[in-house]
Amino acid sequence: MSDLTTLETEILAAIESADTEAALEDVRVAALGKKGSLSELMKTLGGMSPEERKTMGPALNGLKAKVTDALAARKEVLAEAALEARLASESVDVTLPLRSSPLETGRIHPVSQVIDELTAIFADMGFSIAEGPDIETDELNFTALNFPEGHPAREMHDTFFFNPKENGERLLLRTHTSPVQIRTMRNQEPPIRVIIPGRTYRCDSDQTHTPMFHQVEGLVIDKGAHFGNLKWVLEEFCKAFFEVDNIKMRFRPSFFPFTEPSMEVDVQCDRSGGEVKIGEGNDWLEILGCGMVHPNVIRNCGLDPDVYQGFAWGMGIDRIAMLKYGMADLRAFFDADVRWIQHYGFRPLDLPTLFGGMSS
Repeated sequence: MSDLTTLETEILAAIESADTEAALEDVRVAALGKKGSLSELMKTLGGMSPEERKTMGPALNGLKAKVTDALAARKEVLAEAALEARLASESVDVTLPLRSSPLETGRIHPVSQVIDELTAIFADMGFSIAEGPDIETDELNFTALNFPEGHPAREMHDTFFFNPKENGERLLLRTHTSPVQIRTMRNQEPPIRVIIPGRTYRCDSDQTHTPMFHQVEGLVIDKGAHFGNLKWVLEEFCKAFFEVDNIKMRFRPSFFPFTEPSMEVDVQCDRSGGEVKIGEGNDWLEILGCGMVHPNVIRNCGLDPDVYQGFAWGMGIDRIAMLKYGMADLRAFFDADVRWIQHYGFRPLDLPTLFGGMSS
């Protein structure tokens, strides 16, 4: 019995000194495993006399129960200690400032914002969006639009041409979104009411011009479309886009191969104070070109100019963005400067609407 007392003291001491669950498992195996010290003693009960079993049986079973309870208690203590250590190592300092969410740090580029504004305004007038490829044929970009052979716009210093094909045809980067007008008229029955935003390309680069820029054009083809309709559409657009109640517009005679008559459009503005304020003052600023669609263009699209007529206009998206939001240099639009986009960009959820404001 003295040996059992010694064994009990050793096992319980080992259990108490185990500082990890892995060490505690080693103690359990050494005591209660298949070849553990207590297990080996339990095997000797079969060779004892009945009188010895009456004494040793209860003593061994009692020791086994005591060791099992001690192991369970120590395991619970170690588990709690491990949890406390994990919580301490993974704690969060709730006094730290919150990180900005992606919706706070991300910004919508002014060009994308203005395209959304254009879409909202013209959609309310019944216009849909038309799109086309950036790489066009000479026929769609010039010929079908009534550009004569030898026109300066066809020269290399104005247009980005690709190398000629074997048949002599030369593709080009479109110089305006007008080829989409041709595609629309050839593939859609009138009445037609579309706006065409997109990228365009010309050999030009300075403070207010870049080799690639964005343009939006509008086209209306119907049996009764007239210049009064065009004037109303442009006035309503300018009032909504520049967010002014009233605006004066001046239509000056001009020339474009694809419209007749053709007009340059100026808007009322005030240039005093180092900024341009649209809709007030006594100054004028040119913002777009427009006119009635030339009969030759209508005829080139397979329509009868004696039955259908229409009007069209075009303006630079980058240019009107600069006017509205006070940006002085067009080249900064394409510099990918994070500081610039943080200053001039728009929050992703600030969607332009006619009832909520274009730039709310």
